[in-house]
Amino acid sequence: MAWPVNIGSAAALSGISAKMVRHYESLGLLPRVTRTDSGYRQYSETDVHTLRFIKRARDLGFSMAEIGELVALWQNRRRASASVKRIAQKHVDELAARIAAMQAMQRTLGHLLHHCHGDARPDCPILDDLSGRSAGA
Repeated sequence: MAWPVNIGSAAALSGISAKMVRHYESLGLLPRVTRTDSGYRQYSETDVHTLRFIKRARDLGFSMAEIGELVALWQNRRRASASVKRIAQKHVDELAARIAAMQAMQRTLGHLLHHCHGDARPDCPILDDLSGRSAGA
């Protein structure tokens, strides 16, 4: 591969869209890239590697702010791994809380589905629950 590459090639090599490449650059996750005399962006191998890093972090559900911190830590060879672990642990804890909340929703909906006759009658415990009325009211 001949470096540098244009935005289309950088997008293809990193697995993200050109629009997202520009977005990440505008957020400062990717440093300003060099441009040709005619204004076209040119991406280095390092830039594409950074884009892949960002994509992987997004795939794992990190927020843009967390990704910004992780990119900065990744690029800082004098970093403390404890800083990286702190960000990852916080994210794991948030994921666990979201999973627990979703499991509670699933249990509630399962219970409501079990009690819904699903027939031609108008009474529906699902709608009663959503409206705040209890089934016995």
